[in-house]
Amino acid sequence: MTREHLVRRLTAIFAADVAGYSRLTGMDEEGTHVRLKEHLRVLIDPKVAAYRGHIVKNTGDGLLAEFKSVVDAMRCAVDVQRGMAERNSDVPPNNRIEFRIGINVGDIIEDNGDIFGDGVNVAARLEAVAEPGGICVSDDAHRQLRDKLDIVFDDAGEQNLKNIERPVRVFRVMDRVAEGRQRPTLALPNKPSIAVLPFQNLSADPDQEYFADGIVEDITMALSRFHWLFVIARNSSFTYKGRIVDVKQVGRELGVRYVLEGSVRKAGNRMRIAGQLIDAETGAHLWTDHFNGALEDMFDLQDRVTSSVVGAIAPKLQHEAMKRATRKPTENLDAYDYYLRGLARARRLTTMEANREALQLFHKAIELDPGLACAYGMAAWCYVRRKARGWMIEHVQESAEATRLAQKAVHLGSEDAVALCMGGYTLAFVAQEFDDAAAFMDRGLAVNPNVAQAWTLSAWLRVWRGEPDLALEHVSNAIRMSPLDPGVSIMHGAAAYAHFLASRYEMASSSAEKSIRDSPSFLLPICISAASNAFAGRLEPAQKAIARALEFNPDLRASDLRDLAPFRRAEDFAKFVAGLRKAGLPE
Repeated sequence: MTREHLVRRLTAIFAADVAGYSRLTGMDEEGTHVRLKEHLRVLIDPKVAAYRGHIVKNTGDGLLAEFKSVVDAMRCAVDVQRGMAERNSDVPPNNRIEFRIGINVGDIIEDNGDIFGDGVNVAARLEAVAEPGGICVSDDAHRQLRDKLDIVFDDAGEQNLKNIERPVRVFRVMDRVAEGRQRPTLALPNKPSIAVLPFQNLSADPDQEYFADGIVEDITMALSRFHWLFVIARNSSFTYKGRIVDVKQVGRELGVRYVLEGSVRKAGNRMRIAGQLIDAETGAHLWTDHFNGALEDMFDLQDRVTSSVVGAIAPKLQHEAMKRATRKPTENLDAYDYYLRGLARARRLTTMEANREALQLFHKAIELDPGLACAYGMAAWCYVRRKARGWMIEHVQESAEATRLAQKAVHLGSEDAVALCMGGYTLAFVAQEFDDAAAFMDRGLAVNPNVAQAWTLSAWLRVWRGEPDLALEHVSNAIRMSPLDPGVSIMHGAAAYAHFLASRYEMASSSAEKSIRDSPSFLLPICISAASNAFAGRLEPAQKAIARALEFNPDLRASDLRDLAPFRRAEDFAKFVAGLRKAGLPE
């Protein structure tokens, strides 16, 4: 066909597939097929038609559709996910048919009733990175959807999608109206419990969002140092960012008695922090106030917010305990600002460039305050991510630098949980100093037992040390402390390795599947899925997992796994390698 005969046009592309379709058909092939056809006939086909869409083709486990309007495409997607959640309400979680949906706006080629082109490919890859019951859209689609619908998006940053030449900026629908079902209510802990929700940025400059988030992070950390308090981790609290929330629902979903809301306004050298503490059970306001001051008084303002909150919960708190909990990280506000900027970048270490930028910001903070222990810890953590993702170029030099930063962090930060835990884990993962790492991480957890990420990293450390039961205990602590954590895949990944070490291969593969579902490109759970299925005698899913691992890392070989999985005990590493060989990993 000559180029002039090709029919091209701009359209909104809607791609959907069933999450875990192979697993569902393996359990009940005919039943899954019948149920999928029924969902398509009763719910999805009518919804597409109602929003003036056109189904281009069914793909066996999903469909490809197009719409003249991306707004219609999104409305259809939300209605489909809401309807599927309602239809699944009485179905056991392991048997549910759940769709993942990707939406893109792009130029396509039309030929014989089918559509082709990069716009279609991007939509399909967006669907692949969406979570079950979730929706992902491209930057092009987001620009046209923004402010037109009552939907909150989370910027997932630039993603390297399979077979797409350039990185694509991805946005996820975060308000979860599509789920159509309430999250399970969590039981209250046996001590006072609180969640600090994201504060509104009321500054004229929207780029000050990182500053407002940093204030919340510091207040959360200060509260978490009170051992008699149970504090929900920042990662779960921030899933409510940008949303109008019902504090009673927040209390049920996070399992807390109290919720702190607030706002930050920064103008020139002046700032205001406002807050209100709410009883999540009754909705009653226990305390509300605002604090004004110069920028150099920022830590004092934060201390006053923390003191007021704690005072409302426990009026008899001793003054010395308050002083310990509100210790300033640094006197240098410029260093603190660079540290906050680094944290904002570190939340999205999905690309090598973002990792490099975060590392530069932490180094700038260290340059301005050479005693800022948490900045050393986070800089060391950047190198952990580099090693885990295969981004290290000068391996020997970068490993040495990571070790140096980690050692500075743990020795400067004897009372800093972030420095101790990030530095400690780096010593294990990069330098294989497992005993020192365990001592520093235990110290960090003693200083602040409310840091969910520290429990997660401690779980991985116990995996590498060959302590599966302790690893599972620490995973359980992390999940309860951060039940809505976007990084829950890392927690499930640690659980998968712990079960594998304990020869519980069914449980290992189940935890690995949960981890892969939430983070499809996370290589560690893909590998343990392969090894677990191989030892359980399920060679077909084991081989599929190996094929998937090689897609993400074509150079992966059985003879070169030490960097990926630094097991301390030779027998654990040998077992891991044997499982992968059995699954078909090349030598």
